[in-house]
Amino acid sequence: MPDYFTQRAHPVRFGWGPTEAHELADPRGCLVVIDVLSFTTAVSVAVEGGTAVYPYRWRDESARGYADEKDAALAVGRTAATRESPWSLSPAVLRDAPKPARLVLPSPNGSTIAAAAGEGTVVAACLRNAPAVAEWLLAEGFGTPARPVAVIASGERWPDGSLRPCLEDLMGAGAVLSGLRGDFSVEATLAAAAYAATPDVPDAVRRCGGGIELVSIGYGGDVDVATEADSTRVVPVLRDGAFVDAGTH
Repeated sequence: MPDYFTQRAHPVRFGWGPTEAHELADPRGCLVVIDVLSFTTAVSVAVEGGTAVYPYRWRDESARGYADEKDAALAVGRTAATRESPWSLSPAVLRDAPKPARLVLPSPNGSTIAAAAGEGTVVAACLRNAPAVAEWLLAEGFGTPARPVAVIASGERWPDGSLRPCLEDLMGAGAVLSGLRGDFSVEATLAAAAYAATPDVPDAVRRCGGGIELVSIGYGGDVDVATEADSTRVVPVLRDGAFVDAGTH
């Protein structure tokens, strides 16, 4: 692909979805995955509780086999959680559930990007930990020509499977980018500007399509957790297939 689409001239980049994640990533650098409602928010909650989180792209029988292979608990769909298997993609549910040592967390968007990221460093970010992630990236020397950073808003999916950009992930990406320095691509600059120009980000996320959807199906608590801006210092980094806190591992 031509460099003018991959933002190679700039060490701070921004894009949408798994295809652009693949094109913008650099094995020397860091890929920051943003999936505010709800994969990366769920990761932040689980890792905060001491759980190592294994991203997995499919919620099917292969996920059960993968969880058995990793000797891990398996998160199920929100409506499939039970007393015996209380873990799901719901951050509010994960906060109250028992804390397993290892958890496989399937997700068609953020988890898919993380699981397929390949070489390079991968970090899970959301509104809860965006400032902490930005500080860690700077401390590690990311966002430079030698160590570029690509911030990827996962987005959602339309019924036909195509990418649906969503406000909540734009805000999460902008929150991380706003804490970085260096040579930004125009795409990264505008994502940061959109965040900076939003006077009440939590309110915007509650009133956008994704927030309204979760509230309408009875998961308003997930939106509440997702909008706890700058509430944790945890920085989940993908190591040996699992997200663990950069500060304790």
